Amino acid sequence: MTSIKNALILRLAVVALSIAVSAAAATPLPAVPLSSDDAFVRAVDAVMSEVYKPGQPGAAIIVRKDGRILLRKAYGTADLELGVAMEPDMIFRLGSITKQFTAVSVLMLAEQGKLGLGDEITKFLPDYPTQGRKITVENLLTHTSGIQSYTDLPEWLSLWRKDFTLKELMDLFKDKPMQFEPGERWAYSNSGYILLGAIIEKVSGLSYEDFVNANIFRPLGMTHSFYGSTERVIPRRIPGYEKGDGGFINAPYLSMTQPYAAGSLLSNVDDLSVWSEAVFSGKLVGKKWLERAFTPFKLKNGESTGYGYGWFIASDRGHRSVEHGGGINGFLTYEMTFPEDGLFLAVLTNSAIEGRDPEPRAVKVARLALGLSEPERKVIRLAAADLEPLVGVYEDAAKNEYYLTREGDELFAQRKGGAKAELLAASPAEFFLKENPARFLIVREAKGAVAALRIQGRIGPAQIFKRTTRPLPSPRKEVRVDPKLYDLYVGDYELAPGFIITIVRQGDRLVSRATGQPEVELFPESETRFFLKVVDAQVDFVKDASGRVTGLVLHQGGQDLPAKRKQTS
Repeated sequence: MTSIKNALILRLAVVALSIAVSAAAATPLPAVPLSSDDAFVRAVDAVMSEVYKPGQPGAAIIVRKDGRILLRKAYGTADLELGVAMEPDMIFRLGSITKQFTAVSVLMLAEQGKLGLGDEITKFLPDYPTQGRKITVENLLTHTSGIQSYTDLPEWLSLWRKDFTLKELMDLFKDKPMQFEPGERWAYSNSGYILLGAIIEKVSGLSYEDFVNANIFRPLGMTHSFYGSTERVIPRRIPGYEKGDGGFINAPYLSMTQPYAAGSLLSNVDDLSVWSEAVFSGKLVGKKWLERAFTPFKLKNGESTGYGYGWFIASDRGHRSVEHGGGINGFLTYEMTFPEDGLFLAVLTNSAIEGRDPEPRAVKVARLALGLSEPERKVIRLAAADLEPLVGVYEDAAKNEYYLTREGDELFAQRKGGAKAELLAASPAEFFLKENPARFLIVREAKGAVAALRIQGRIGPAQIFKRTTRPLPSPRKEVRVDPKLYDLYVGDYELAPGFIITIVRQGDRLVSRATGQPEVELFPESETRFFLKVVDAQVDFVKDASGRVTGLVLHQGGQDLPAKRKQTS
């Protein structure tokens, strides 16, 4: 799913602004392949080996162009405990790449006349509480339903080990308030794809697993693809890893009843290549259905979402891509198809760790295969007087806040709850981040006043934050407390299964080490409340009546996440 593990966005961490890499809009360039297959392989080796090294969790990759395999290779390690090297045919959890299988399953049923994409979901799920809204099958497919994603719910974090029935899974989110009116906005919702799985079962009379096996895996000969199960013996399946204090750790357990039609499938790069060829050649559904699936859905205000049915739709200098990634405990995955260029590639990895995301690698490999250079952006310097009118608080339709601040002649962006990062100017109206070239566009009124901030990533819809008149939040003030007080807080606090916040005293400093995250210092705002400077987050330590510290509450991004203190033996 995109992403079970990454749903823990509210963490004590140095986090980057969560914006996808920007696509450059320019005149289409001709695809000029490297001079030989060997040169292409060497170039890909350089991209992949930089991240996926021997003795560390690895990756498998396949690149197919015009029906010919240009590259099928593996890097790094499949099993750290056994010391087994990665091999290309090994089987990974796919996470949210599952969604395209769910989408095609729905289209198969639509083509058979068993459902309509404009049908209201209550036609198939009559007991589902739509809270007076008209929610269609298409709304679920396009993430425009307004239904809250259950992986964003704080209460879900403590439930990873629970085996859910489909009804219990739906009960987890069905009564949550709607985020918006269907079709008005786009918000990634794993819940929507859970409901699509339920609809597939209702219409077909088969379980989701049996439907996919009978209609996709077996007919296509995808013998290395499965519905996820922790009990079943699956040859060539490999474990996933995350980062702990001492290095890599086994990924925390997640019941595979939970990702379901949003993220429970397993496969390898070979089967994904077969899958892509079958989809785009029309073996599974006809052309008219594919055209709908690969056309970005438009919101009621005319804005494109950049998302079709189970795939993002993007373009890199005129080369259209249909793509999706996945993230689930221990695994990050990415696949891309360029239909007009006859290009498909998939990168599957067995680690879910910041900095090891396969998407940037997949994009670089795609550009190598297409003969495209890496886009360059020239930086211009703007005077403080040019930047000052941009400073302020911006807010989107969901009341999320974005702050633009200035330090001398440098401009900084910070989403509420996130880290502050410098914006570099491409022009007086366009800015970007050094490590993530999303486009930050300044929108002005007719008279020149700044009206909004428009952030356009490489994939997905533009994020629009309107300028407000509210003042920037005041900086938090550090107070002096006796460092001996810190001894009361030292210990391990469990925020979620497998996700521990360890509080350590280092002389006169209080430090937090969260699972898989860099060490960060906590600064006292009072004797029980501390704050971070690297991100907009606060920590309250909780005491019982006797004064014993029993837990903490992490405040970040508008949510309050409690963590119980683990007992020491």
